[in-house]
Amino acid sequence: MEQENADGRPAIAAAVVVHGGRLLMVRRRVSEGRLSWQFPAGEVEPGEAREEAAVRETLEETGLAVRALKPLGERVHPDTGRVMSYTACEVVGGNAHVADSDELAEFAWVAHADISEYVPYSLFEPVQEHLDFVLKR
Repeated sequence: MEQENADGRPAIAAAVVVHGGRLLMVRRRVSEGRLSWQFPAGEVEPGEAREEAAVRETLEETGLAVRALKPLGERVHPDTGRVMSYTACEVVGGNAHVADSDELAEFAWVAHADISEYVPYSLFEPVQEHLDFVLKR
């Protein structure tokens, strides 16, 4: 998939972080359309792999050190029109907190059964399948 959108904006890399049977979600200070609660995410920098961007953004936003496990897929987001890449990640250190208070209002560790309360629309199917597998064990 392209490194950037048709309008020249960089692709967005999102980290799907599961730890202790819960999913890490962050709430942005400024929503993008319906997107308020979402995965830690940000723009892919020039020369950076999408998985590296997901790991970097998680650390910058939440102070949590994670390791990329596997790519879950890519799409053009239906609400934002941005090229999105999703990476499954695991925690390797730190404690989650709002590390970037300019961007984030809060974070939450969300149980599988409660995801729809935070994200009231369908998740990208490969992400949903991954969460169904790792959180329903």
